Amino acid sequence: MLNTMGYVLESFTPISKLDKYFIELKIKNHMALSNLTKGVAMRDDIDALIQSVNIVEALYRMGFGREYADDVRKGLDALHAVGVRGVASGRFILKSEEMNALNVIMELHDAQLEVITLKDMEEAIKLVVEELRQKKMRPIVKKEMVNG
Repeated sequence: MLNTMGYVLESFTPISKLDKYFIELKIKNHMALSNLTKGVAMRDDIDALIQSVNIVEALYRMGFGREYADDVRKGLDALHAVGVRGVASGRFILKSEEMNALNVIMELHDAQLEVITLKDMEEAIKLVVEELRQKKMRPIVKKEMVNG
């Protein structure tokens, strides 16, 4: 049975207060970025970064970090560029400006996680899922790379 009152109260809980979830999420994201900066990132690392950066963009569009528009764009562009090169070459290697952009967007992600609630995160996830469904997201693997 669904505990409606419990769900409503929990939805207003800041993500940072959900210790286990918050810590595990940060570790996963930062390990993925660390692996990428070391040149040992695997597809799972890139997928984790894609998920994080998509959430950053969704939260930004929801009003969390509006003043960081350039940083969000640069982070999205950097992840896309390294992803496309990685899919083509089999290795995910960063250029220095991409590393800087991804470090900044991960800092923004951490800052967003400090202030958002569970409900905000759920809304951001819904936004990402809907845009993915509508094919509004820029894919890392282009059709010409898949087909030939």
